[in-house]
Parts: sequence; C-alpha cells; structure tokens
Amino acid sequence: MILSLRGIGKQFYGNRVLSDVSFDVAPGQIVGLVGENGAGKTTLMKILFSMPEIHETGGYEGGIFWNGKEVRFKSPFDALDAGIGMVHQEFSLIPGFTAAENILLNREPLYKSALTDIFSPRISRLDRKTMTELAKAAIDKLGVALDPAMLVKEMPVGHKQFTEIARELCRANVKLIVLDEPTAVLTESEAEVLLSSLRLLAAEGIALIFISHRLREVVELCDRIVVLRDGKKIEEVPAKGCSAKTIASLMVGRSVETQRAESAGIHEGEKDDDKEEPVLSVERLWVDMPGETVRDVTFSVKKGEIFGIGGLAGQGKLGIPNGIMGLSPAGGVVKLHGKPLRMGSPNAALERGVAFVSEDRRGVGLLLDEGIDWNITFSAMQIRDKFLKPLLGGLFQWRSDREMCSVANEYISLLDIKCTGPRQRVGNLSGGNQQKVCLAKAFALQPDILFVSEPTRGIDIGAKAIVLETLKRYNSEYGTTIIMVSSELEELRSICQRIAVIYEGRIEGILPHTALLEEFGVLMAGAKDAPKTPNEERPAESDRRSEH
Repeated sequence: MILSLRGIGKQFYGNRVLSDVSFDVAPGQIVGLVGENGAGKTTLMKILFSMPEIHETGGYEGGIFWNGKEVRFKSPFDALDAGIGMVHQEFSLIPGFTAAENILLNREPLYKSALTDIFSPRISRLDRKTMTELAKAAIDKLGVALDPAMLVKEMPVGHKQFTEIARELCRANVKLIVLDEPTAVLTESEAEVLLSSLRLLAAEGIALIFISHRLREVVELCDRIVVLRDGKKIEEVPAKGCSAKTIASLMVGRSVETQRAESAGIHEGEKDDDKEEPVLSVERLWVDMPGETVRDVTFSVKKGEIFGIGGLAGQGKLGIPNGIMGLSPAGGVVKLHGKPLRMGSPNAALERGVAFVSEDRRGVGLLLDEGIDWNITFSAMQIRDKFLKPLLGGLFQWRSDREMCSVANEYISLLDIKCTGPRQRVGNLSGGNQQKVCLAKAFALQPDILFVSEPTRGIDIGAKAIVLETLKRYNSEYGTTIIMVSSELEELRSICQRIAVIYEGRIEGILPHTALLEEFGVLMAGAKDAPKTPNEERPAESDRRSEH
C-alpha cells in the first residue's frame, strides 16, 4: 500500500470531528471518500496534507503510513516533497497570474548564466517558453482547451478548477493526488472529460482519493468507496455493483428517494396564461463577465415563479445575475415591477428588493473572519435597518445582538448548518455549510426577487434536498420570486416551472420543467432548429443583437 491511515481522530476546541478512521490506498487505485457535509472528509485530508490549522489546534490522533513507514509531516511542503498532491475544494490560485504561472508556482524553470553561479539564483530570468510547454503538457493530460497565458482572474470557474488540477499533475514526483470536490464547479460534459483523465492517471500508477457529492461519478470512477458519517467510518465497499442510492443511504443513515421533476416544486393552480405584468423583465441584456459573456438576452419572470437558467459552463448563464446585480459591466434594460433598474449598482438592486446568492461564496458571499450571526444579518442590517434599536429618539441606532443571535439560530436549525453555535467563525465551516450561510443571508433580507447561482455546489445529497426544499418553501410561504442558475439540470427540473437554456450568451430556448431531457440537450448543444414544445419561448431573431 502506498498510503495507510490508522485510527485517525481529531478534535477542534472540544468538538470531535473524527474518530478512529482507517483505510488504505494502493498505487493506481481510486478510492472514493463520501459523506454528508461535516462528516469529516475535508478534515481527514487536511490531516494527511499537514495543513497548518491541524497543528495549530493540537494535532491529531492515530498514524499515517506512507510507503509502509509512519510519517509525521510538519507542513504541506513535506507532503508535496513525499509525492502527495491535493486539489482543495476552494481555489488557491493567484488571480493576477496566468494559468502557466500558477501551475509552475515556486517551481519555475530559469535561464542559467555565469552570473547566477557567481552571485545568486535570484537574479535569474524565468524561462517562459519552457514554463508554457510544461503547463500545456499538464493541461493536455486533462483534455481541455485552456490557454496557459490566460489570467486566472479572467477565467470562468470551471477553468480555474482545471488549472488547480493541472498544477498537481505538473509535479514530477506525484504518487497520490487528493481531489476534494473537483467536479463541483464543472458541467456534466466537463466532468466527463476530467473523469476520463483521472482513469488514465490511475492506469499510469498514480493513486487517487476522490471526494465528491456526485455519487454517480463516485460509483462509476472509483475502485472502492469509504463512507464517513459524523466523523466515523461507517462502511467501506467495492464500487462495482454498488448504486448511488445505496451509498446515499449509508451517508445519511436513512433511505434517500429522488424526487420526480414532474411533481416537485410546482404551485397548485399555476396558470400558464397568467396575463399579469411580469415582476422582472430583461430586454437585450449584455454582460461583460470574463468567461461568462452575455450577448443578447431577453426574458421575463412572473411574480411567485421559480424560474431556472441552465446551460454548459462558459455559455453565459452565470453572467446574467452578475450583470443584473451590478457585479460585472452590463447594459440593456432590466425592469422591476415595470420600472427600470439602474444598472451597475449592487445597492440599487438590493434597495429595490433583489437579493443574490453568488456562485463565488468565499469571494463575494461571506465575511470569513466573522461569525455566522454577523454573516446572516449584516446585509439586512445595512439595507433594511433590521436588527437595530433606536436610541435617544432615533438619533442613534444600536445593533441588537440578541436579535441577531436569535435569527442566526433560526436559520441554523432551518438549514441544518453544522456548527458549534451562531458565533462560530464562518471561515471554519465546511464548504457546504458556508453555502447554507449564504442562503440564510439572502433569506434574512426578505427579498421580492432572489437570484441563487449554483446554490448546491459542493453540497452533499442530504444537504441538497434541504436547500432545494427550503427554496421551495420560501417561495411558497413568502411569494418570493426565485431565479435559480445551475449546472445541474435535474435540480432545475425539480423545482422550476420554466427553464431558460443559455448558449453562446443568448437564450437558445425556454422549456417547461416537464420537457424531455433530450429537448434540453438539443438546446444546450446550440441546435438552432431544435423542435419546440408548445410552451417553449424563443427570442425572435430580430431581437438578437448582431455580432461584429
């Protein structure tokens, strides 16, 4: 065995997150590691990779055996030197650097000269041609079209993920790679490309630990599957002959049934011929968002509707909410309740009752160094003057910590946020629980219109059901209009009445949730002559902006 974990345990400030976890990984083997959010998967891998937060919180119990010898890595650099690579759930790229610069970071090839030998390697120049060649070789192993010279800050999310993985493949001595939710930000087609690449790597003798909430991928890709629940290893099973439903039941400790799209999330008495003025109308919208350009989009949404926006990565679906919310340069006409919305201003949208859960939870959605209570209530405090008490006849205002805590506890319970309490630092939560805090933050604003972008990214199957059910319930109880942007077509079909498919920055068509998967597939592929269903809507060709 190249890796053996024996009796691994870990506590954070008295809160036990791992207990007596053991399993092995052989060269060329792909081991799936699954469990609900908070089950301990990421913490276990942080222990293996010797992340600083593990040492700063008292270390860990048990032993790690690498090539048959017990090791105690002092830092991630020791793990890298031993041949262990890790692709973290959250990106660790430098935005202002190119893909090649990120892939070769701290391992850049240099031009050698006599002066370098006499003085110092620090005066050496980067061999950029070799850097590009090495980076391209690593990218080619993934089978994706990614420009080594492209800046990370200009990349769509999917390309950032491929850059992270290429960086690990570029290490000469890599023997094992840990992938923490590598397909969470990828579309199904991108994920298939990555999975094919991982199979080739395993065939070359590289061991892989694959952490994912996409259980179908885990079952299809892995040789064995290790299931964690509440910090303990519940089961270890061969992937062959196993079903995603069986794994899901082991993860959550109960039967998990998949909702049928045809019966989920649709209001009783819904009328397709409703003639009332739309709550949101978008006309000829263009958005200049790197990697997600929107060229010409027109659509409208009825009050109380759950409207879906889907499509492959890089086609523009993420650009729509980012443009409307003023986070990316945009133009066109957006009307709320018939009145134009001032473009380019997030505050203008928030003050008009529009909230947004971004796909970039760490970069846009959260105050990582603050507690859960502050994260949930801060926007509502700023925009709605909520959780504030007037003093001296309203001359001053003072925040109500009690109200903030009470609301935070309410959403912790509603969304099943796994934490030590409302004041726990959000940066210490798992990725899925951070996503739930983003949703709670938007709910606390009590918006008229809510954009949710990739709301279940990186969330386990049990938590996905909670999030989707909460969105439906919030829509039903408060009449909030929800526009959901997602790469997961089945999730869109499970709660949306209508779904717009984006291709090359335009709406290729709008289908009802009951349409066949094949019809959605045709639109996602950009087939202009796709057959229409009676309820499908397409923007007229005359409404589309000409490209120059």
